[in-house]
Amino acid sequence: MPGPVPGQPDKESTARALLTEMAGTGPAMTDAIWAKPMRHKHHRDSTAGGSQRQLRVGELVRHALADMLARGDVHDPVIEAHLITIPEVRVTADLRLATIYVMPMGGRDADDVVAAFERHKKYVRAEIAHRINLKFAPEIRFRVDDRFAEAERIDKLLRSPDVKRDLNNNEDSE
Repeated sequence: MPGPVPGQPDKESTARALLTEMAGTGPAMTDAIWAKPMRHKHHRDSTAGGSQRQLRVGELVRHALADMLARGDVHDPVIEAHLITIPEVRVTADLRLATIYVMPMGGRDADDVVAAFERHKKYVRAEIAHRINLKFAPEIRFRVDDRFAEAERIDKLLRSPDVKRDLNNNEDSE
């Protein structure tokens, strides 16, 4: 192996010089190293709907369960006696837990329907695992979808006499 070439610095001294400059003990290299701002990755998992994969898996689970209900694969008198809507399925970031929101048409007996799904949770999870292709079948839990009741409550509030009075006062002052 040839020795160091006279007049040229060796690799070790070049590396040592670079490290001391970066550590701030030597002359500043702001133009060469620090001119570009560092980029930060923004995680989309913090958004309301979750990542694209979470949304896709949630839709797959929702479609599989809706197909099971349409075919009558879940044999329970409470479930068979109601028309059930599955408006949303939320999946955790690790895809291990799926929260399935159910709402019987008309909103009646919602707690009984959720209890019926809870009784058949093991069967429903196994069927969903067969219908969608995932490494792990997510654990499932059922919740009543209360968005319709919340929308009705807000609508009732907006139609109340107090709000109408306030809206009329705002129109008069303009």
